[in-house]
Formats: sequence, C-alpha cells, structure tokens
Amino acid sequence: MLDGRPFRPYTSRAPGSTAVPRKNGEHLSTAPAGLVQSLADRYRIDREIGVGGMATVYVAYDLRHDRKVAVKVLRPELAAIIGGDRFLAEIRTTANLQHPHILPLHDSGEADGKVFYVMPFVEGESLRARLMHERQLPVDEAVRITREVASALDYAHRHGVVHRDIKPENILLHDGRAQVADFGIALAVSSAGGGTRMTETGMSLGTPHYMSPEQGLGRPVDHRSDLFSLGIVLYEMVTGRLPFVGSTTTETIEKIAHADPDPMARFNYSVPQELERIVRKLLEKDPSRRYQTARDLIVDLRNLKRDTSSGEVSSKRP
Repeated sequence: MLDGRPFRPYTSRAPGSTAVPRKNGEHLSTAPAGLVQSLADRYRIDREIGVGGMATVYVAYDLRHDRKVAVKVLRPELAAIIGGDRFLAEIRTTANLQHPHILPLHDSGEADGKVFYVMPFVEGESLRARLMHERQLPVDEAVRITREVASALDYAHRHGVVHRDIKPENILLHDGRAQVADFGIALAVSSAGGGTRMTETGMSLGTPHYMSPEQGLGRPVDHRSDLFSLGIVLYEMVTGRLPFVGSTTTETIEKIAHADPDPMARFNYSVPQELERIVRKLLEKDPSRRYQTARDLIVDLRNLKRDTSSGEVSSKRP
C-alpha cells in the first residue's frame, strides 16, 4: 500500500465484497468498460473488491485456466510516475518466487492504457480482517502465523527480494495457513525509479505504521527492514494494538525511530517472557542489532513453541 491508505483485502470475505447486480442473467461488472473489453479474451472481470494506495482490485475469472483470480490495476497516477513498461519489467523478476507461503504472480501487462497484474483469489480472509473481528489472537496462533510469514521472507530474501510492505493487509489466511501477497510489488516500484519521484509528489512507498526506522527516514533498506515490520505485525496480533502510534505520519515515524514500545504483557498477560525478547529484538532500531536473517527468527520461534508445549516458558514477570 502507498500513502498509508486503508486497503480492503481481496479475499472472499472482504468488506465491500457484495453481490453484483444481474441483467438478463448476466453479470454487470463494476470495472471500467474499456478494461473489461480489453481483457475479455483472457479474464471475465466481475466486480471491484479492494481499493488501496497502489491499486484497485477486481475479482475475475481466468478463462484460460478455469479459475478465480484477483486482477490488480495500478493507480494511473502511480503508473505515470514510474512508467508502465518499467514497472512490468521489474515485476516479472518476482514471478519465479514459488513458496507455500507466498501468493504467486500469475500474469501482468497493459490493457486499455492501464497497468495490471494478476494473483490468485484467496478463499479466506486477510489477517487485517481477522484482527478487525478478533483483535487479539491466541499467542500460539500468532507465533505460528509469524513463523509462516518468516518462512516466506527467508525464501524471498535468499532470492534477493525484499517485500518492503509487510502488514496485516498483505497476509492472507487460507485454511488457517498464511500467504504473503504483493511480494516484489513495492520492490518493482522502487527499482523502476518510482520511489524518488513518488516522494517528490507527496506519495510514499510502504505503510507508515509498519515501516522500519530506516524506511521511514528514507534511508536505504535491506531484508532486515522486513523483519522489523514483521515484529510490528506480531506485536499487533498478540496485543491488539500497534507499538508505535502518532497523531500524524511524521509523529508515527518519529516514534518508530526513537521510542521504545510498551511491553506486550501490559496488554496480554499470557505473553511469555521469551516472546517479549524475540519481539524486542525484531524491533531494534539499529538493523545490526536485529535478527540478521529470517531463518534465525524461525529457529527462535520454533524453540519457543517447543518450550511452551513442554511448559518450560514462563509468562511471569519479576
């Protein structure tokens, strides 16, 4: 997402995913007519199911492969800033990411003057939707979701891809399994030269409440930035609140860069001390003091699960 604008996730339970009116027994698409016509030989576009800072999302039917998909259409102003051809060239470099916890890229291109890319339509809900109706997740479930996202990050990072926008909206839950969406999209925008020009026009890459200090301050980022963002997501899953909140985007980034988060146990007494340590390490301001790889994080999360199951991890505080 861009600009920190809320995004309605593209899952079967997404808010706003209402039935499409019919006329003479046929679907009436809410997508632009030119786009519908341009893609008619490949996709039957049904309805809009999500709007975010980067794209508008439509549920569609892939005619060639007999399946539901999510067609994401890049915002025209963003496409104008970075150039459609450059964006598509960069996004194709992420098409080879194949991992159980990464939502794959099916297709991309231009139609009716609009840049689009296609991903699977997930029958389930986003982590954001889950948190909206449940707020706090059980600690063991939050740890499992974090471990699955970390597995996706480990794979992507080893292939040279940094996500740059890890947040609940980009974590989809299908049959209880987490899948990370939009891998490489923010990277494609940045690599296509859009980052600087977006800043000049007042747009930003990433979502402020989930940015690492270096990302929020406009400094170079690497894979450790994703781990900081994942730490924020884990904190939110367990406590039901964000660790860094300001009244403005600037104040939020200032807190991310300089403030220490409240202990999670203040909001959830079942949090083990070891999980507090893991989150503190994820949220270190200095990247060199964080987990250096997602694999290192996975090891600690697995050990936490093992020790919790055996009753060796205490949630008591001094």
